[in-house]
Amino acid sequence: KKASWSHTRIAKDLVPEMGKLKSEPGEPLAILGSGSIVSQLTEAGLIDEYQVLVAPIVLGQGRTMFEGLRKMIDLKRTRSRPFRNGMVFNVYEPKRP
Repeated sequence: KKASWSHTRIAKDLVPEMGKLKSEPGEPLAILGSGSIVSQLTEAGLIDEYQVLVAPIVLGQGRTMFEGLRKMIDLKRTRSRPFRNGMVFNVYEPKRP
């Protein structure tokens, strides 16, 4: 199957396909919003950096960015930038053994 969007690939098996894409030269890859995809790639060790924008609000319900994650992942904050409106942009990298 072929995708109609540019820079888009349709894959049957996410983890091997992303591993292959990551090994190719080119721009960094980005995931915008999918907790399921983030969890799968996190568990496979394929995510090098997490960029998280934190808003000063507690919703009390909703979905997590790491939906379905089955193990704990230690992260190291590498950058942080607060904004006047109370939001904070944080960048984390997984701690590698």
